[in-house]
Amino acid sequence: MPDHDDRRPRLTPAVADTRRAVRESLAGIDEGSLVLVALSGGPDSLALAAATAFEGPRAGMRVGGVVVDHGLQEGSAEIAETAAEQARGLGLDPVLVRRVTVDGHGGPEAAARQARYAALLKARAEVDAAAVLLGHTLDDQAETVLIGLARGSGPESLWGMHPAIGFLRRPFLSVRRADTKAACGDQGLEPWNDPHNHDDRFLRARIRDRVLPILDQELGGGVVEALTRTADQLREDAEALAHFAQEQIGDLVEHAEGGLSLHAGALAANPPALRQRIIRLAVQSEFHVSLTRQQTLEVSRLVTDWHGQGPIHLPGIRVAREGSLLLLTAA
Repeated sequence: MPDHDDRRPRLTPAVADTRRAVRESLAGIDEGSLVLVALSGGPDSLALAAATAFEGPRAGMRVGGVVVDHGLQEGSAEIAETAAEQARGLGLDPVLVRRVTVDGHGGPEAAARQARYAALLKARAEVDAAAVLLGHTLDDQAETVLIGLARGSGPESLWGMHPAIGFLRRPFLSVRRADTKAACGDQGLEPWNDPHNHDDRFLRARIRDRVLPILDQELGGGVVEALTRTADQLREDAEALAHFAQEQIGDLVEHAEGGLSLHAGALAANPPALRQRIIRLAVQSEFHVSLTRQQTLEVSRLVTDWHGQGPIHLPGIRVAREGSLLLLTAA
């Protein structure tokens, strides 16, 4: 009979799925590179750390970890150190622990997220890592889409999270949360369960525990997958629009004193979605201002419904129609 090591965890479907997702996400990163796993000690990030510890060396990469202590809960320092010890136990090296201050600007969830990402990117730079891997799952993606829909923040908010943007990668956007929990159990890992994940003071927790289960029950299941498919399709369409808008900017825009001008006739010939994206892109590039949908539509009316009306004033920008040109200048 072949030798069998009873200590070796069996390759269950959940473990196989997490490893496959990481393997696909690491594709394109140079051999010999260091990748960091962002680790909280919860089931998603712990399963990610285990899968990356397995797949990284097989792809010729070094694997480290970074734990961010937000200091928002009693005993957070001990929780962070436990997560760091788990990472070291999986073979991750180096393992960095960073404590951040959450100032509450923009609400507790947004402030914690901003502080966390700033710490992750700073840690990446310190050790010259090629990428930071985040443990967001398919369920997180569905929650993000629903939050964007509830806030009415436009199509961009429905894209969800991008699987790879800059130095950040999210291997588990195709993996269910139930599978990360199962992968931890199958490998004998004991994750920490953050009580904030089920604190109904937070919108995401209410969507996770109340809204999505009701939708799944009433609509016959598959809601999480349907929402994430929608996000993927919207993101693909948006990337195509962004590409076409960028192509046209060079032909439509001329730099003028104190700002820029756009050829109104050529701009009007575009479909509304592309026209509005060109306007937003031009303003963002020149004035570093992000226009809301309402502001973009006001500018667009000077192109498509101009009958001699005067200029409009937006934050830091004056927009006026002069003949065939739309003039945008710093206010």
